[in-house]
Amino acid sequence: MDIMYKSTRSDAAKITASQAILKGLSPDGGLFVPEKIPALDKSLAQLAEMSYQETAYEVMKLYLTDFAEEELKGCIQSAYDEKFDTKLIAPIRKAGGAYYLELFHGATIAFKDMALSILPHLMTTSAKKNGVKNEIVILTATSGDTGKAALAGFADVPGTRICVFYPKGGVSAVQEKQMVTQTGDNTHVIGIHGNFDDAQTGVKNIFGDKELAAKMDAAGFQFSSANSINIGRLVPQIVYYVYAYGQLLKQGEIAEGEKINVCVPTGNFGNILAAYYAKLMGLPIGKLLCASNENKVLYDFFGTGVYDRNREFILTSSPSMDILISSNLERLIYRATGEDQAACASLMRSLSENGKYEVTDEMKKALADFCGLTASEAECFAKIRSLYETEGYVIDTHTAVAAASLDKYVKATGDQTKTVIASTASPYKFCRAVMTAIDDANADKEDFALIDDMERISGVVIPPAIEQIRTAPVRHNTQCDKTEMKQAVCQWLGV
Repeated sequence: MDIMYKSTRSDAAKITASQAILKGLSPDGGLFVPEKIPALDKSLAQLAEMSYQETAYEVMKLYLTDFAEEELKGCIQSAYDEKFDTKLIAPIRKAGGAYYLELFHGATIAFKDMALSILPHLMTTSAKKNGVKNEIVILTATSGDTGKAALAGFADVPGTRICVFYPKGGVSAVQEKQMVTQTGDNTHVIGIHGNFDDAQTGVKNIFGDKELAAKMDAAGFQFSSANSINIGRLVPQIVYYVYAYGQLLKQGEIAEGEKINVCVPTGNFGNILAAYYAKLMGLPIGKLLCASNENKVLYDFFGTGVYDRNREFILTSSPSMDILISSNLERLIYRATGEDQAACASLMRSLSENGKYEVTDEMKKALADFCGLTASEAECFAKIRSLYETEGYVIDTHTAVAAASLDKYVKATGDQTKTVIASTASPYKFCRAVMTAIDDANADKEDFALIDDMERISGVVIPPAIEQIRTAPVRHNTQCDKTEMKQAVCQWLGV
């Protein structure tokens, strides 16, 4: 059965998966959601015997129903190849009583590679299917990792250009160096004077500017997004939770049908939403543990039913989670309203105008699968240190938010359900914070000296993504105020 896509904010005409991928964001400002969540049509035992690529096809074919089998398999094979440093693509490491799903073995050593390796292939296939003649201009806001993964994915892809906005001073040194050294004649990087929420709001405003869209169309361009607001980003993320369950089953760590919990360090809410979709498809997941750093707007929301971004924005050692407006939460809110577009639109309008909204008691019941958790900077550093000292396993600061939060959850609830932690980035990407957590005497060392030290203590070879930026020249040094993003895009495109 064909799955069509609709907006979270209006009952506008439904569109195909390929059309939703091309648009990125609905013209009414809403996000595209499938009209129904499909059920897995392979048994858990069958999934346990599949490779990552085979699992990807079995999951994605259920959502991207206007893609021919040959088209979708072609996209998958092009995405999940030697760019990843392991044939498993997403291996699982058991440590400290939890299962770490390592999502950082791609080209830019962060979980964003899992979806952004395939999105350019889905995008260009979608363009051909829909007879698109315009050049597709990807606009993306990043809190650190999406930017580099999107740039790497779209670099020199024919028929596309990509512009990434990041908060200047709000990402790690390695994250920034990865972006500003990016090659590709179709790439552009802009550091904005503001935080990630400012960048994300600016991109959404550009998407919603109908006058600008007409101007772009006349010049032969059309906008799309590589953020997880794009359904072409979200669907591939469902795959690795299904794959993880299959691998645990294959390894004899769980019995067929046994429930697992999933703990995800959460910023923009896409990664944990993908786990929720996997659960709705029939994957035996119990609790969805939503771990926040000190910017704990989601922790407060799941505890109170009030989403309130009117608070101090805190810069932490887990910058990809330094977010107060979690865009993908809208897809969950839409579901909690009973798929009432008007109710969802009203709540999102309140967030835009007042910076907050409150859900009803009935909606709270629909959120019962989720549990908000949080961990402080000190707790995260302590977890990094203890896991290294007891297991010799080194995790990054974002993964540490999830791991430290999980420890507190288990202590408070006694829940002994086996838990998969989404390990979202290589520790090399946040080397200074990680090495300082292990030994604060490292705080005064130079970044690349710390990287060499990390290789020695972890036994993990320095990834090519890190070696490449040691001497890479800076190619992008554009900056602008958060209010000047539209002008910066127009100047770049020459319109």
